[in-house]
Amino acid sequence: MIKAGIVGGTGYTGVELLRLLAPHPGVELVAITSRKEDGMPVADMFPSLRGTVSLAFSAPEKARLDECDVVFFATPHGVAMHQAPALLDAGVKVIDLAADFRLKDTATFEKWYGMPHSCPELLAEAVYGLPEVNREAIAGARLIGLPGCYPTSMQLGFGPLLATATPLVNEGSLIADCKSGVSGAGRKAEIGSLMAEASDNFKAYGVKGHRHLPETVQGLEAISGRTVGLTFVPHLVPMIRGIHSTLYAQILPHARDTDFQKLYEEHFANERFVDVMPAGSHPETRSVRASNMARIAIHRPGGGDLLVILVVEDNLVKGAAGQGVQCMNIMFGFDEGTGLMHVPVMP
Repeated sequence: MIKAGIVGGTGYTGVELLRLLAPHPGVELVAITSRKEDGMPVADMFPSLRGTVSLAFSAPEKARLDECDVVFFATPHGVAMHQAPALLDAGVKVIDLAADFRLKDTATFEKWYGMPHSCPELLAEAVYGLPEVNREAIAGARLIGLPGCYPTSMQLGFGPLLATATPLVNEGSLIADCKSGVSGAGRKAEIGSLMAEASDNFKAYGVKGHRHLPETVQGLEAISGRTVGLTFVPHLVPMIRGIHSTLYAQILPHARDTDFQKLYEEHFANERFVDVMPAGSHPETRSVRASNMARIAIHRPGGGDLLVILVVEDNLVKGAAGQGVQCMNIMFGFDEGTGLMHVPVMP
């Protein structure tokens, strides 16, 4: 049994961590921090956890996080990097759901997140927490920078195409057309997330540049070992949970006879949380709701040279908290699926 703490337990990823960790047979939840809600029982804020989580929120200085085996940061960008060094020195493993430890280059982080990095020396050590790519490194890590929700879908979707020794597609002109539900913006009061603004509406954003672009390119180039060019356009859709990414790649002439369905099936054959669907399928976001599963379908319209990959995931689970628990399981030697084998919720 390991002791786990959560910093920032009042947001959507925080409550997802609570939902997943509370019944985990190998975990004891010992601390959930919130300075504003110090002393409030967790179940008073989240009635769904009544009878499951008996803890109260505590201010960070009261939480005794240094006595945990692992601490999750479900906080805004810039929080974990200030607290992680002391926790690591105390022998605590850290899993950050924000962006503090995703990017390896300090200048890139500071450009896209608009703040100085307080512990750049830890960036080289931090392991990018995408199990389907970095499982071995995750097993030996003490600091995890968890992928963003969009980058998870894009790397899983493009990954098999880029993992081959010889390029199969034009890797300099990949396109990702991605849609997310409003929970991806976090649990805060903003005009764009209000029901009257987001409902019955559909829009693109971040077209000139989105924070998840450099992270995704970094990950894709790590998979391929080659330079990658990516156009990424995110969209907001009027639903609470879910990401649907439609990915496009131009097949190179020498690869026209490749069986891409087989390529994907073989690549993910041993991955418990990636489902390669039958050829021609159209995965739906509701087919993964509240689960740690990503579903992928491969299309080649008209048998031509354009490959279309469809990827769906729950942005709060496989795109955040569930992937964090998956990494924790690997780090502490649990079966990777422990606490994560939830059947998606329908309807």
